Amino acid sequence: MSIQLGQQAPDFTLYDNEKKKVTLSEQRGKNVVLIFFPLAFTSTCTKELCSIRDGYNVYDTLNAQVYGISVDSLFVLAKFKQDQNLNFPLLSDFNKDVSKAYGSIYEKFIFDMEGVSKRSAFIIDKDGVVRYTEVLENASEIPDFNNIQTCLKNLNS
Repeated sequence: MSIQLGQQAPDFTLYDNEKKKVTLSEQRGKNVVLIFFPLAFTSTCTKELCSIRDGYNVYDTLNAQVYGISVDSLFVLAKFKQDQNLNFPLLSDFNKDVSKAYGSIYEKFIFDMEGVSKRSAFIIDKDGVVRYTEVLENASEIPDFNNIQTCLKNLNS
């Protein structure tokens, strides 16, 4: 199932890297950027999330909360966040329910791994409506952060 622009975002509750529950519907009133990534500690994922870290002030000024989501355990995500000094929460979709709900899961991935999050980005507006989707089939590509930031700017104008 793929997510369509203009639809209500599928709600979810996941544990973050600090072992706290985060529920999407409780984020109403601010824009939310969901960044699904395949696996912590891999080169492209590290590059992607560190680029968000380095430019996080842009998201902050656009009233946007960024969440990184992968199927890694919350323990792995906590270590990854610490090692990379990431300044936004990472959510564990260990059971793969959210990745499936957002149409963002590889059935088959490298080294015969199954059920790994696809690299993708979604923007959910202040009312819980999907305003941006980008699901990449090629895990070596990263989302277009310029388009993401432009979408957020338009939501704030």
